[in-house]
Amino acid sequence: MKVAKFGGSSVANAVQYKKVANIILSDAERKAVVVSAPGKRHSDDVKTTDLLINLATSINENGYDEAVFNAILDRYKEIIEGLTLDDELLKSISDSLQEIISLYRYDEERLLDALKSSGEDNNAKVMTAYLVSLGQKATYISPKEAGLIVTDEPGNAQILPEAYEKVAELRNREGILVIPGFFGYSYQGHIVTFPRGGSDITGSIIAAGMNAVEYENFTDIDSIYCVNPNMVKNPCALKEITYREMRELAYSGFSIFHDEALQPIFQKGIPVCVKNTNHPEAKGTRIVLERELNEEPVIGIASDAGFCSVNITKYLMNRELGFGRRLLAILEDEGILYEHTPSGIDNLSIILREHQLDNGKEERVFNRIRQELLVDNVNIERNLAMIMVVGEGMKHAVGIASKATQALVDSGSNIKMINQGSSEVSMVFGVDGDSVNRAVNCLYNVYFPVQEKTFQ
Repeated sequence: MKVAKFGGSSVANAVQYKKVANIILSDAERKAVVVSAPGKRHSDDVKTTDLLINLATSINENGYDEAVFNAILDRYKEIIEGLTLDDELLKSISDSLQEIISLYRYDEERLLDALKSSGEDNNAKVMTAYLVSLGQKATYISPKEAGLIVTDEPGNAQILPEAYEKVAELRNREGILVIPGFFGYSYQGHIVTFPRGGSDITGSIIAAGMNAVEYENFTDIDSIYCVNPNMVKNPCALKEITYREMRELAYSGFSIFHDEALQPIFQKGIPVCVKNTNHPEAKGTRIVLERELNEEPVIGIASDAGFCSVNITKYLMNRELGFGRRLLAILEDEGILYEHTPSGIDNLSIILREHQLDNGKEERVFNRIRQELLVDNVNIERNLAMIMVVGEGMKHAVGIASKATQALVDSGSNIKMINQGSSEVSMVFGVDGDSVNRAVNCLYNVYFPVQEKTFQ
């Protein structure tokens, strides 16, 4: 059996719903279906999840923003009417939203999680009703019923190991199972959402728990490309990519697949196929445990902005036992995650996402570094972008780094940082945020000089 997950653009309106139904019914092995909330119907549209967040932030003792509430209902009304489903569905959605508001009005975190998750939850109910209207045996399965037991961290749920045993029982259910993505339930009985984009995580968990032969992730592109098509024209499409390569690319800016979603299926060795809802006959891109390496050592280039570098200098730093541990302890106390730590003899830099220093954290961290570590200097460099060059074949190739540095020089980019992990699957370059587009294009031209070819 297969698990198929459909993203927001795949279920944005009634026309897309019909495409999804045709895809589901075209393969009897598609037993479990995971759906996102309705996404954008056009480029200027607003995602349902964003509307739900706006609704949550508008709630106060005097009520809520009725215009936003009605805009959410209108999204479902358009779908329900377009599929000629029972009007009672819309009433049940309205009632469920009212119930959430009433129950969590005075608990901001729980309110936000419950309202955000309702986008997927209600969409799964509508999808189930539509499949039933087509004469199919389809059942809505709530995450609680499915056994998605998660940690009680609002907005950052993590699946608990014991959940998989319960999810495995879904294999015994008959017909098509429709499961909402993006959230689970804690042992305390609370709705808890995964990080944004977490419907991918739900699909992966269901596929792993049910021991699927394949996890299909349907979106709005024919395949995964070797570089962001918004940055480079007509980039090469990838037929196959490994989990490790995809993990690196997803973490570094590839929005096509949530980076945390790979872990459950990676552990089970379940292949993923990324496909296009609007063009389902296309083969898509397969994500696998191992692939045959060809003569091309680099398979992808990813970039992400919004980083900064905290630069620390202290004479004889390398002779001071425990310096790094005490520095990282300061970041841990403030709940700050770091990305890279390039260092020299008397200096060390911490690369992190700039937003983590908001709300007074920057001043507190800097004061503690000065007072507790007695450094000679500490400063911050903002507006950094990270560019990652990825490929399993890099470890066996000579001259990969020299090509990258020359390309960055040719682009006029000032290299702020170079880092390569011990796995040699990726190289990371830090550059000024203003030069990232030029840098990515120059790197692409070096590693993928013939744009027409499609890599295996």
